Parts: sequence; C-alpha cells; structure tokens
Amino acid sequence: MIEYTLISDDADLNTRCNLLKTEKELAFDLEADSMHHFKEKVCLIQVADPKDSFLVDPLAINDLSALKPVFEDPAITKVFHGADFDIRSLDRDFDIHVNNLFDTEIACRFLGIQKRSLAALLEKHFDLHVDKRFQKTDWSIRPLSKEMISYSVNDVAYLLELKEILKKRLIDMGRLAWAEEEFEIQTQVRYENNGNDPLYLKFKGAGKMGRRSLAVLENLLQVRKQFANEKDRPLFKVISAESITQMATNKPESLNQLKQTRSLSSRQLDMYGILCVKAIAQGLALAESELPVYPRKRTPGVAMEVPERIRSLKEMRISASNRTGIEPGVLINNTLITAIAVAAPKNNEELKQVNGIRNWQMEALNDDILRTLRICA
Repeated sequence: MIEYTLISDDADLNTRCNLLKTEKELAFDLEADSMHHFKEKVCLIQVADPKDSFLVDPLAINDLSALKPVFEDPAITKVFHGADFDIRSLDRDFDIHVNNLFDTEIACRFLGIQKRSLAALLEKHFDLHVDKRFQKTDWSIRPLSKEMISYSVNDVAYLLELKEILKKRLIDMGRLAWAEEEFEIQTQVRYENNGNDPLYLKFKGAGKMGRRSLAVLENLLQVRKQFANEKDRPLFKVISAESITQMATNKPESLNQLKQTRSLSSRQLDMYGILCVKAIAQGLALAESELPVYPRKRTPGVAMEVPERIRSLKEMRISASNRTGIEPGVLINNTLITAIAVAAPKNNEELKQVNGIRNWQMEALNDDILRTLRICA
C-alpha cells in the first residue's frame, strides 16, 4: 500500500497546512456517507502533494479552517476528478471554496475519452485495479479498515501524474484553454439548500401528477423524511421512491387497502402504515383551492422556424462531434441549442450574446452554427 499519514487532530492539521501553502499543486478527493445516513457529511479528505499522500479525518478534527486558505489560494492548482460533488460538499460542510481547479474528468471530456471514471483511468495509465465495493462504503465508520484506507489513498496518489498526462494531450490538441474555461465555471458551483421548498419539487415523476396526487405525495414525502431523520437513514432506505409513487397514485384509504397495493413490505406496514394512510387521508381532504400546483416554466412564443433550426443544429452537432471526437452532449447541450435556435444570431457578435455559450464553444463551433442557421433561413 502507498505510504500515507492520517491527520486526526487540529495541531497536526495546522502544521501540515502551513507546509502545503508552499506547494504549486495538490490532489484532493472526498468520501462521504450519503448512502448510509439522513444528513450527508464529508467523512474523509484525501490529499496528495508531489511527494506524499495523507488523509484528514473531519470527524475527529474540531476545526478544519486551516484547509480554507489552501483550497482558496489561486497560486496552488487543485486537482480533482469529477469535482462537482466535492466542491458542493466543501461549501456545505466547511464554507470552503476552490480556486484554480484542474478537473481530470472534465479534461477527459475534451479529449474524447469515453471511459473516464477514475477507476478506468487508473487501470489504463497505471495498471491499478480499484476495488469498487468501497464506492458504497459507510465512510463514517471508525476505525477505518486497512482496505478502506488503501482505496482512499489510491484515489489521490496518482492524480497529479494523471493530470500531467491529460494536460499534455490537451496542449497537443490545442484544447487546454477550452478545458480551463470549464474548470473555472466548475469552481463556481455551490451547495443548494432548498429546505423550505415542497419536497415533491425534487421527486422524479411529480410533474406528471395531478394536483390531488401532488398533495398526497407531499404528505407521504414528509412522513418519509420524518422517519429518515429519526432513524438517521437515507430516504430511499426508509421507503423507496417506487413505493411512494404507488401510494400517491393509488391513494389507499385504509391499512387493508394499503396492504393490497403491495406498496410496502409487512415490516414497513407495521412501522409506517398508519402514518402513511393518515398522510393520504389528509391529502384527499384538502380543499380544491389549497391543492399544490406544480410550477411550469412558461415557454415564450417562438417562431415557426425554431423547430427546424433545432433539428438542423442537432444534425450539425453530430457532425461536429465526429470531427472533434467530443461527445455531442458535451460539445453543446440541448438547452443551448434551443436558446440559439430562438435567438437566431446572424453573426459572431450576436452569437456571443446567447445566454450560456462558452468562449471555447465559439471557437469550436461558431462557423458551423452560423452556417447552419443561414441554411435554415
């Protein structure tokens, strides 16, 4: 196993962070416990400098503020693989933000690498086989096993070297600036706390339900959240989304009817059945005027030519993807295609004004986009 240091007290962390301030680049990864607890939290922070790897235990350390200037120092390159989750988690748990990011997963997108999981990359470039069973481990468990430590250390030990491999390829292809623009945009993401919003807004399939079903759904989701909080369990391990959908759709009004739907197991019926039936009854009793309304984005009136422009731009995207080797959805997503089709820019300056377009997309696609729109005109 790779040599590492485990930091589990404030003094050691402060000492180590003072040393890290002199580094030019560092690799990071986080492990959390979302699969096992109601409120997700960061349970381990893995760090590697060019010489050493070490682990920071946030469950044992009282104050992690010493890490803040390290993450936020623009003179230090922070290397992550798929940083979105990590950046949001650092913001949520420690009010830490990341400056000067190099994201190896984003780099892979610009290189046309389809198998871009860290496990696939470690195997390809370093002949290292990652034990995937630890991807769903409860990282809040202490003490950490030797196997868990080995897995976590490997996640960062090769990142700096991997970064150099990918950076060279980006430079050779003239795409480093493209990737760097996306790195900077990635650093701006933040944890979104929607604690006061109705729960159904983030429930898959809610937008297709009627208002009465939405009322029942919201009540059921509140019941599930209550039990998940009390038991410190993830929502899906209390009652599955499929079971919630079945109850909101069928609306059983008694324990016997609920049992007949087979939405819940016998054990779940004993634990949650009465409260679920009560939640359903409350939704059914709600006055029509008080029923929730699922928010819909108003689609502004569009010219009749817009659908044809969208179709043509999607065909252009396939051709550009074949030419660049970049996956179509990475090259330009459907939301941006629609915005361009509606705006129908006639030149580069107008195309630059379309909301959401990147500088690298202008460089890679502006001629293709404008030529396609002229043909549709």
